[in-house]
Amino acid sequence: MSRAVWIDASSGASGDMLLGALVGAGVPLDVLQAAVDDVAPEPIALRVEAVTRSGLAATRVHVEGTESHHHRTWRDVRALIGGHERALAAFERLAVAEATVHGTTPDEVHFHEVGALDAIADVVGVCAGFDHLDASSVTVSPVAVGSGTVRAAHGTLPVPPPAVVELLRGVPSYAGPAPFESCTPTGAALLTTLATAWGPQPLLTTSSVGVGAGARDAEGHANVLRLLVGAPSPAAANTELVLEANVDDLDPRLWPSVLDALLAAGAADAWLTPILMKKGRPAHTLSVLVTTERADVVRDVVFRETTTIGLRSYDVAKHALDRSAVEVVVGGQVVSVKVARLEGRVVNAQPEYDEVARAAAALGRSVGDVLAEVRATYDGRIV
Repeated sequence: MSRAVWIDASSGASGDMLLGALVGAGVPLDVLQAAVDDVAPEPIALRVEAVTRSGLAATRVHVEGTESHHHRTWRDVRALIGGHERALAAFERLAVAEATVHGTTPDEVHFHEVGALDAIADVVGVCAGFDHLDASSVTVSPVAVGSGTVRAAHGTLPVPPPAVVELLRGVPSYAGPAPFESCTPTGAALLTTLATAWGPQPLLTTSSVGVGAGARDAEGHANVLRLLVGAPSPAAANTELVLEANVDDLDPRLWPSVLDALLAAGAADAWLTPILMKKGRPAHTLSVLVTTERADVVRDVVFRETTTIGLRSYDVAKHALDRSAVEVVVGGQVVSVKVARLEGRVVNAQPEYDEVARAAAALGRSVGDVLAEVRATYDGRIV
């Protein structure tokens, strides 16, 4: 049965909060411990404690057994966790974010707080827990990052710390209720690695709930991260519409901006088909794929941005493969590869072209050269 997960990060996120939420949602502690044992060069134990946060019952997972604070490089971390793909992707994000913040390259990054063995255990354990859930989708709420300042290896930093800002670039975040650091770099790296979508709770039938506790019991709000696991609602399968209009009197130079406006308004896709209308007039059929929830907004955009005075619509059944994103690093540039699976088997893997083009521009290389290297790097990994 297909599974969907929603992560409520409205009070922030950290590695231990995610570990606690996974255990609370029913992931066996042995699954997490086995993954940690596989990478740790020193004994590390995961201990579960039932706690409350502002009166709300929650699960806290302690990482115990070592006080190691070795400042590991990205190469060191890769050697430790290379067989754990999701964990490797999370640390790739951290390495690139730290390199961007400090004006260096990922291979020159020395991890401080996140290089400690307990943080490595957090990342590997959380990723193993989500591998165990085997969810087809992971939706993450807007992330509370906190406010104020925090002490770090480089001194006092503003909250959110620069690495967290970089990691959450392009995804929804806000200060939230806490006057302290709510989202750690490790938490931000994990959320952005795990997420397949961002937003409020999707339509799902919840089967289990995990509530992971943060270290602080703050006043005024529960310092927890919630994890909802369930089945996507069958009602979600029949919510797609196609809106269409034949247009023969719009300046063709305007079509790119029309398509951009439709996608910005929430259309799942929008495209043009050349046609020949009555009296031999060349024209285009504008087609827009949209959910019923966004149909009214998108319909208004069609009437506002084009010259059509009529619009037809019809229901469509959509069958989509399970998909996820895997990230590879080429010359210090992160490029996402969209991976599609049929019954668990990878049937398609395509690098995101815009990210390839951005990486090529940053590296001063041709797009084709970078595209080939991204594909070769992905092919060399076990996904």
